[in-house]
Amino acid sequence: MVKVSFVTSDGRKVEAEGQPGRSLLEVGQAAGLPLEGTCEGQMACSTCHVIVTAEWFDRLAAASDDEEDMLDLAAGVTRTSRLSCQIVLSEALDGLEVRVPEEARDMQGR
Repeated sequence: MVKVSFVTSDGRKVEAEGQPGRSLLEVGQAAGLPLEGTCEGQMACSTCHVIVTAEWFDRLAAASDDEEDMLDLAAGVTRTSRLSCQIVLSEALDGLEVRVPEEARDMQGR
């Protein structure tokens, strides 16, 4: 299992874990976080936007041009922003920490 820490907009730390090969979006949703993922991971929205901590950002595979285009539409984007549907867990990401932006919109009401 790969351990991940999500920091909510109010500063609460939510620890979660997922199998290698699962997306960060799936792990966050399973932990009850407001990561909507309206497009179900098809990179057609930006509702699963997270901000990766600086020490982890450079360890991730580079974002594709399509992901960068979707991030242009997200609220509160930073230099280390990513779409959580595009981050696939691996043992190398054990301990990953991301922040759920305050501007997260969750139409599922969580």
